Amino acid sequence: MTDVSSATAIGAASFQIGEPILRVLGERLGEVAADTVEAVTAEVPEYAGALGGAGSMGPNIEAAVQMALGGFLKLAGGARDADPSTPLGPTIEGAYALGRGEARGGRSMDALLAAYRVGARVAWRKLAQAAADAGLPATTMAKFAELLFAYIDELSAASVAGHADELSTSGRVLERYRERLGRHLLAGAPHDVLLAAAERAEWTPPGSLTAVLLPPVQARGALASLGAATLQVGEELPGLDQAGQPFTLLLVPDVDGPGRRHLLRVLAGRHAVVGPARPWAEARSSYERAARTVPLARTRTADPVDSDHYLADLVLGADPAARADLRARVLEPLGVLPSATQERLAETLISWLLHQGRREEVAAELHVHAQTVRYRMGQLRGLYGDRLTDPRFVRELILALPARGEAGS
Repeated sequence: MTDVSSATAIGAASFQIGEPILRVLGERLGEVAADTVEAVTAEVPEYAGALGGAGSMGPNIEAAVQMALGGFLKLAGGARDADPSTPLGPTIEGAYALGRGEARGGRSMDALLAAYRVGARVAWRKLAQAAADAGLPATTMAKFAELLFAYIDELSAASVAGHADELSTSGRVLERYRERLGRHLLAGAPHDVLLAAAERAEWTPPGSLTAVLLPPVQARGALASLGAATLQVGEELPGLDQAGQPFTLLLVPDVDGPGRRHLLRVLAGRHAVVGPARPWAEARSSYERAARTVPLARTRTADPVDSDHYLADLVLGADPAARADLRARVLEPLGVLPSATQERLAETLISWLLHQGRREEVAAELHVHAQTVRYRMGQLRGLYGDRLTDPRFVRELILALPARGEAGS
């Protein structure tokens, strides 16, 4: 329904053009509309291809301009009943639809608003000349101009609203499609399913994806720095215990190699865990690595955690039960000793192996005297014998015994 409180409707209520002048102006609408389209084509480069040439939108746009000007003349002539079909309703709706169309076409409002400005200038010049030729008094001409420009302002505002609404709607739709694509990637969906999901999401597959887990409150700021192609998946992430800390997953395209250093700099100051770069269709592997790193990297520091720094811990923790069995077997010779003595000797043994028998370094790490290290190693050699020189057994000892300060030790 026509908004009788609008600037155009209020202006028209105190201004009416006589029937003879309206008839003359109506006869000139086709010419004014054509001149308007020509001016927009010449002065607004974004519309040169759309409004001119074979198969262009020119005729349709010209008809729309003519309809809009016709609605204005009806309003100026006093047609202001409550019927939404006359005269302001259809033109406002058309302007709103035009704004939505610009958003769907991937264009900003800059070009359309420029077209409105050019159109208002040309339409005013042509209509004013026609009105003057038809005998519109000079004293009324200013009011006529005021009404026309108020009308153009309302059309512009309607287009802006349509553009914003379309962006909001299409943005939400794309967001849902991209979330769904992320879910497919985490589920390890077939390649054809992933390609179809990427097409629906208007997302061009990159060479690689890198998983980043971080708290939801920090995800928005990170997204702003990582680019629009980054996928986001939130809530109920598979295989991840979020009881103590909820996480959002970001899948960041093409940050392998030197790009990884840039990614870690972008994430500085955030509690993020970063997986490895993987081919985009294998992003699930990057996510799983990051998820397994989370319990190893629980820390109060605000620096991102690179899962590459935890590869040894991840390997050793892949089968905790097997490692526990191996530990029990290699420590079996210590079973005859008190528990406290067992712990001291096991700690000394792994330090000795890792420091390749350098007694002073072992003593410094354990905060004991070098003679104490010598004494303990004497005990261990008595218990293990030649096995301490067997490479296979030494490897089992290093795998089974946690190093000093190791996570989970």
